[in-house]
Amino acid sequence: MKRLVFLLLALMGGHIACAQLAAPVKEAASNLNDIDPTIGNVGQLLEPTRPTVQLPNQLIRMAPQRKDYLDDQISDFPLTIVSHRLGQVFSLKPTVKPVTPESWRARMTYDQEITRPWYYSAYLVDEEINVEFAPGKRTGIYRFQFPDAPKKTILLGNYNGGPADWHFLSGTELTGMETWHDDIKVYMYGVFSSAGVPAAWQQDGQEMSIPHASGKRIKAAITFPAAVKEVELRYAISFVSAAQARKNFEEISKQSFQSVADNGMNAWDKVISQIQVAGGTPAQRRSFYTALYRCYERMVDITEDGQYYSGYNKQVNKDTRPFYVDDWSWDTYLALHPLRMILNPAVEEDMLQSYVRMYEQSGWMPTFPVLFGDHACMNGFHSSIVFLDAYRKGLRNFDVQKAYEGMRKNATSATMLPWENGEKTKLDDYYHTNGYFPALPPDAQETEPRVHKFEKRQAVAITLGNAYDDWALGQLAKDLGKQEDYTQFSKRGMNYQHLWNKEKQFFLPKDDKGNWISIDPKFDGGMGGRDYYDENNGWTYMWQVQQDIPGLITLMGGKKPFEARLDQLFREGLDRSKYAFWSKFPDATGLVGQYSMGNEPSFHIPYLYNFTDAPWKTQKHIRMLLDVWFKDNIFGIPGDEDGGGMTAFVVFSSMGFYPITPGLPIYTIGSPVFSKVTIDLPNGKQFTLIAKDCSTTNKYIQRAKLNGKELNTPFFTHEQLNNGGKLELEMGPKPNKSWGVPIAGN
Repeated sequence: MKRLVFLLLALMGGHIACAQLAAPVKEAASNLNDIDPTIGNVGQLLEPTRPTVQLPNQLIRMAPQRKDYLDDQISDFPLTIVSHRLGQVFSLKPTVKPVTPESWRARMTYDQEITRPWYYSAYLVDEEINVEFAPGKRTGIYRFQFPDAPKKTILLGNYNGGPADWHFLSGTELTGMETWHDDIKVYMYGVFSSAGVPAAWQQDGQEMSIPHASGKRIKAAITFPAAVKEVELRYAISFVSAAQARKNFEEISKQSFQSVADNGMNAWDKVISQIQVAGGTPAQRRSFYTALYRCYERMVDITEDGQYYSGYNKQVNKDTRPFYVDDWSWDTYLALHPLRMILNPAVEEDMLQSYVRMYEQSGWMPTFPVLFGDHACMNGFHSSIVFLDAYRKGLRNFDVQKAYEGMRKNATSATMLPWENGEKTKLDDYYHTNGYFPALPPDAQETEPRVHKFEKRQAVAITLGNAYDDWALGQLAKDLGKQEDYTQFSKRGMNYQHLWNKEKQFFLPKDDKGNWISIDPKFDGGMGGRDYYDENNGWTYMWQVQQDIPGLITLMGGKKPFEARLDQLFREGLDRSKYAFWSKFPDATGLVGQYSMGNEPSFHIPYLYNFTDAPWKTQKHIRMLLDVWFKDNIFGIPGDEDGGGMTAFVVFSSMGFYPITPGLPIYTIGSPVFSKVTIDLPNGKQFTLIAKDCSTTNKYIQRAKLNGKELNTPFFTHEQLNNGGKLELEMGPKPNKSWGVPIAGN
């Protein structure tokens, strides 16, 4: 009866995992019921979110392969997603139809899909097969329930074009290898619950001899007798070796499907229940807890019995600490890393030590570390900011001296060119000498062969981004007593000033002669503005000086002009149709005027009003942005979510505060959507935020107290949070225009 009740609740939208799962664990599990992995599963212009099933920060990640939520057909199911949006390995597909070379390309119509972080189920309508999945750390279980049919087959395939093999050790036991990203060998070991008859085919469809088949894009299948109604595949994945995959299998060998699912639910309950909220609407709770769930998709721990394969030295390495990969710091330094520094600083320290190991193994401090190595992507060395931020928030369990060494090498010897790794070029030397990255006039021929043909120079974005990185390096030098470096890199941290055009009030490009290049900062620069900016235009990059906001205010003429410029950002028109604008700036989604909620460089901008005489405008804009762009539906993410990069903004902003300048251990206050937020800190204390009378109407702060004392500034410190502070806000329907003003901008 209990199972029937839960199934009915799930089908009625009760957000219960499935009939086979036990009741939610303890009271905190109610938070789990607010997670909806389908939120954002249709991208407005760019990539949708994926309904990823995994344990928090663990290697096994699964999502059914389809275009997006609107696609009613699934191509197959992976054994694991190796890297966020960079590919998967080992495909599975059940069928009761005759097996032909076309079977692997046939898509499966599905219905009655249930997706939870720890459990997945779907009904394949055409063939009447039910598919279920539950993840372990390095293991997983698929369960297939077949209809009456003469034969029941599971098709096995590869996603990548490199060498691969399948080896049927018996009618129930299977090993496999697939090559991911050219040279990464991924191994699997699996056991079926029933014995079947295996077969294999070459890429051209010619049948191969078994039990061992190898080649490129080979296909295999195992067919079970008519009497078999249900088949389970338990499997393990290893990046180390085939033998290690078999050893990893011990994690799951004696567990039932139910126990694996229950363990997964418990693992998610532990992390999700760390933040308890009261008040808010059901929609706000779903958006919040789903965002929090996405913050645990990356990085992932790839350690296997004290060893791990590293793409940085192409070796299996031993270590007493976990080794994490899969991070895009251009996206995650803003809010995801700072959030983890609050919720799980020990894991963050392991991640930072993983960065250090990568530097030791490759000679460069990575910025987009994935399994195969540093993924040359975007611009800037923002991992430097993460290291400074962690150090200043008291995280010290990583080799800070070695980290500093790597940061300094990047700043002095590495190229800043976007989507390019390696030694510096003459353009980098120009930056080091003149304090800005030189741009080319429109239609000028590129002179540096290493400039990416599509990504271009991004001269203004590179200057602004690296000024922040250099500031971070200088600040860490100061904290470590390296005075000469502090002087050198602090000066470089002010390089943003070289590209401020006082007359036009924009950061604009200069050529290598020091001359301004005349452009329309709203629309020029080619696709995504990449000649000068990156994915966004000059209206967005006007605010990319998080490390020196008072200095930016001075450039704009003071707090009043700064505030007026912010106002104009949210009101400025496109001067052309949306079609024309987005044909050139497809990443600038979630538009409000020229403000782009759907792209990471915009996250901190609404909070800049807290540096003016109008902090109430931060409260106004944050509430509006959350309400408009982060709905609890399939369209509820306005841009590329990037594995927690964007949803960490939702978590912070919904709680009512934000780390506006990573590297400074300070939070700025917005407008919480909940009447109470309680964070259980790893040190055993709690940080509590109470927003009295908070509602959709009462979004403005009337007065505030921190630890019982009046607070008339929209800022508080990480130390105050981590010591178990209590922030009390009294909310109202109209702004208190005097609250937070006396020391704003200091």
